[in-house]
Amino acid sequence: MPCLLVLASSLWGGNRKILRIACTFNTVKSAKHTRHHGHIIAESVTAPLGCIHAAFIFVMTMYTQLYNRLSFGWNTVKIDMSAARRDPLPIIPFGLAAFAATLFALGLALGTTIAVGMLFFIQMKIILRNKTSIESWIEEKAKDRIQYYQLDEVFVFPYDMGSRWKNFKQVFTWSGVPKGDGLDWPIREGCHQYSLTIEQLKQKADKRVRSVQYKVIEDYSGTCCPLNRGIKTFFTSPCTEEPRIRLQKGEFILATRGLRYWLYGDKILDDSIKEGVSRIRGWFPRNCVEKCPCDAETDQAPEGEKKNR
Repeated sequence: MPCLLVLASSLWGGNRKILRIACTFNTVKSAKHTRHHGHIIAESVTAPLGCIHAAFIFVMTMYTQLYNRLSFGWNTVKIDMSAARRDPLPIIPFGLAAFAATLFALGLALGTTIAVGMLFFIQMKIILRNKTSIESWIEEKAKDRIQYYQLDEVFVFPYDMGSRWKNFKQVFTWSGVPKGDGLDWPIREGCHQYSLTIEQLKQKADKRVRSVQYKVIEDYSGTCCPLNRGIKTFFTSPCTEEPRIRLQKGEFILATRGLRYWLYGDKILDDSIKEGVSRIRGWFPRNCVEKCPCDAETDQAPEGEKKNR
């Protein structure tokens, strides 16, 4: 379906923007309410409960077995794992190997309880807010854009129904299938199906306006933590899954965001390199580049485009 919309947008010039909006909207919302989301939540609840039950059995087993093997003396405690002081002897032998295996299994049960329990709380937080992590990031950038330009507009997230109970009922239904058909979703009053996508298009346009062109003055191999770029650059490497890009002296970069010692941007490709390559973007050290004189002079926004903060 998304491929057909992109193809149609290239054929019908007048409706190109609307069709691309629908395509982008479908892509963003495809990961929101899946048919298996309720099953994942059920697994994240039952798995910790089962592990807690198993941990209780392991603890009681070790307690009863060790209790029958303990002997107390003056200022000493002795554990004899060879046999239990019990008549008759236990049916299942419990030696040193069994004790080590039980202790190891107890650690796995507790670790699974903590890990999957945290996953449950994260998933429930997303469901109650009806907002994924990516959508939360889009909302934060929307507020930053409105504050930066001092615009007289308010961005309302369209899929948060305003009540946690209403958001909960969108995922957990009696039929077991979340509300929505994959294209149309219940939205908040005052919004429409493309509110989020229109905001994304505004952010993309703003990103192009606020980007800064840099020129590479030193080569960079593209390593994650370069040792030859300084101690601060080495220890402040961005902890993200986004790639690093290799730089050569004389190339140009269009930076869109950055940290104190790192920048993120797209490499401006020559016509000879553009064939077969869509984009080359990633992180690179700030001390490998310098701002182009043209961007240094036009760093201030045009009059009337941005108001004072």
